[in-house]
Amino acid sequence: MTYFTRATAAAGVLLAAAGLLAAGPAQAAAPPGAGPLHLRITRSGDRADSALLRCLPPQGHPYAAEACAELTAARGDIDRLPVRKVFCPRIYSPVTATARGRWNGRIVDFRRTYTNSCELRARTGAVFALED
Repeated sequence: MTYFTRATAAAGVLLAAAGLLAAGPAQAAAPPGAGPLHLRITRSGDRADSALLRCLPPQGHPYAAEACAELTAARGDIDRLPVRKVFCPRIYSPVTATARGRWNGRIVDFRRTYTNSCELRARTGAVFALED
């Protein structure tokens, strides 16, 4: 049978603690929504709006808190944002939405062209609501 003394147990605890300290500080996982995301909307006639969305704390976007909440719910996947049920006119005025950056350590490279601004808002919610 093996018997441990208090000194042996204390030495083991000290060695374990020393090993953890020698390993260096733990790397924290990227906080939810870590970014930033560069958002851009280009309309016909080369008119463009852009914003730098940061979520910790929400800033850089007219509706940053709402956009961050929607992206968090969709796990950063813009294609997974819920589509809003609205009536959009059938006017062809193309709008291209672009998002580039990182979300929870994953690279985001999104680009879609929508028929008009109404369809863009219906499909992307607050994320691409770049105008006040």
